[in-house]
Amino acid sequence: MSKNFILLAFVSFTSLSFAQKSETSGPENLNWYLQEPKADGVYGTGATKAYEMLNAAGKKSTTVIVAVIDSGVETDHPDLQDVIWVNEDEIPGNGIDDDRNGYIDDVNGWSFLGGQTEDIDKEALELARMYLTESKYFAGKKAQDIPANERVRFATYEKIKMAFEQELNEKQASLKNIRAFNEYILRVEDQTGKSFSKEANDTYVANTEIDKRLQSRMKEILDILPAEQLGPELKSAEESIANSIAMSKQNADSIRTAIVGDDPNDLSSKIYGCNRYEGPDAMHGTHVSGIIAATRNNGMGIDGIADNVRIMVVRAVPDGDERDKDVANAIIYAVDNGAKVINMSFGKYWTPNKDYVDAAIKYAQSKDVLLVHAAGNDGKNKDVEDSYPTRKLNNNEVAPNWIEVGASSSSKSSKTLIADFSNYGATSVDFFAPGVDIYSTVPDYSYENASGTSMASPAVAGVAAMIRSYFPELTAVQVREVLMATTTKYNKKVVAPNGEKLKMTELCITGGFVNAANAVNYLLEKK
Repeated sequence: MSKNFILLAFVSFTSLSFAQKSETSGPENLNWYLQEPKADGVYGTGATKAYEMLNAAGKKSTTVIVAVIDSGVETDHPDLQDVIWVNEDEIPGNGIDDDRNGYIDDVNGWSFLGGQTEDIDKEALELARMYLTESKYFAGKKAQDIPANERVRFATYEKIKMAFEQELNEKQASLKNIRAFNEYILRVEDQTGKSFSKEANDTYVANTEIDKRLQSRMKEILDILPAEQLGPELKSAEESIANSIAMSKQNADSIRTAIVGDDPNDLSSKIYGCNRYEGPDAMHGTHVSGIIAATRNNGMGIDGIADNVRIMVVRAVPDGDERDKDVANAIIYAVDNGAKVINMSFGKYWTPNKDYVDAAIKYAQSKDVLLVHAAGNDGKNKDVEDSYPTRKLNNNEVAPNWIEVGASSSSKSSKTLIADFSNYGATSVDFFAPGVDIYSTVPDYSYENASGTSMASPAVAGVAAMIRSYFPELTAVQVREVLMATTTKYNKKVVAPNGEKLKMTELCITGGFVNAANAVNYLLEKK
């Protein structure tokens, strides 16, 4: 799944898409996602109102551990350092597995993406890994060459091959077009003698048809992204796609083994990795963690949603597709070390070892752990095309301890209330939560806006942690049931990510938005 901070994807000269644009530089209230629909007129989480009711009722909280399975977290961020989980049974830095859980010096969590001296940063997409693996057996063969007992596997390989080749062609086309834009910027700067800007683009004399088309497209783009932001985004997009193409042709397994030291296809191995929690790029995980638990009322940055939690850092998500083995082991690690809520802001559309992940999901269920998952940022109907991991298990079971979250905005307009990038599904997504222009913690002790279902999921994880903290008698399944029953309904039709005007019940199971205030009120009245 894309990390989706500001996503640029150039498909053709006539098609350009990127993350939802704010009407301004962002909402007027940076903490809008803490607000409540009735009191404040925006579909935030209602966290502020919830705390007013909890305080008025004299409710006390217990500490809840929330595991963030992600890219890594800057654990010493001033707004996070006081809420990072500490394994008190482990003595830091002594090189001994003091608590005998198999993981040496896992003081704040664990990374399944590191070895003795290096860390995995970038990974191939799962589709590419599956294609390269199966090509060893089936490349160049025809159906009649395949033994009867291998024909099902061969049929799957042909589907993988077709999808891989289509995706590779699309990436190559995108890369060509991105490079055309980058080269155009250089020509504008050379002719005008100025740094690229809206003014420079307007005054540039286009002498070829292709430059005329590029100039026209740039006018549209610069209405959305400022020039000083566009240049780095284009360069980043070129680098990212070029890297993805290169990695799709490499033996990702051997690269992984060389760094981490494990066999990525040996599902029986669980003890591998390191205690470098931050990793090479902790932007995504740090932003997610701040939404859940940035220290409240400390006079700096932002207030997280939950006020008595500890963030357990579990690094298992690289730049690229996460591996099923790492996801399963990350869930198991979090469960075994006391997490009661696990946030999972990641996903992919291909999975070679779903049974292994399913077993970890069922294990979490057996230990009363709630799993909160981002629906994805591709504007797809998950009822038609699911992503992984998923609560839909291979044995036709549906995990009851799972919440699937779509993304919404601070907009009061039905046209832009639902994020245009968000996946949805009348039977697959539970409800929506704030996921556009979310201001939160990022590395280097800073803060930034970001958008994505990756932001909506921790908003719900924070609400769930709040409920588990103040109402510890509730099980994970009961917490989900309460949040499902207390969503704020929206009775008008909205513009769906596919461009159609649809009822909210056609986009998610509850037809509404998470509301902590409603949930707390319901539970207090029930008492």
